[in-house]
Amino acid sequence: MQYETVIAGFGGQGVLFAGKVLAYAGLHEGKEVTWFPSYGPEMRGGTANCTVVVSDDEIGSPQVLNPTTAIVMNQPSLDKYENLVAKNGYLVVNTSMVNRKAKRKDIHIIEIPGTEIAEELGNPRLANCVMLGALASKADYLELSSFEKALEKSLSKGKKDLLEINITALHRGYNI
Repeated sequence: MQYETVIAGFGGQGVLFAGKVLAYAGLHEGKEVTWFPSYGPEMRGGTANCTVVVSDDEIGSPQVLNPTTAIVMNQPSLDKYENLVAKNGYLVVNTSMVNRKAKRKDIHIIEIPGTEIAEELGNPRLANCVMLGALASKADYLELSSFEKALEKSLSKGKKDLLEINITALHRGYNI
């Protein structure tokens, strides 16, 4: 089976980090993985997205036209990616940062106030892990424990003290 995920938002939301965590979770389960980041010229506030492909078989291309899953962190990302998600795919929407409901009826829509939950945990930058947790609870193609291991691997040495709170955010998203 092959799962293609686009994670999109603006710079500073941890979009590329979330993609890296998803990729490491796939590697942890022995899958073939590609991670393809893309971002605008601005550091914070510019557009950012990445595509992660996780597959049981060799991956032909890291580029995807119609992903099986999209995690959208803000309104422009919802506007851009909602119509691109493959039929019966998953759209995970950070309702804290959008001003409308998703309109598609032929996909699974997971709406979660990722930024609000992250703020309750004390850091709005945790929204990416909340959203990954929500995906893990519904999309069922990688185990939650694989995301936990991936977080441990993804955090740089200087940020290892953030592992516990990131795992907490992951679990909050999973349980909601």
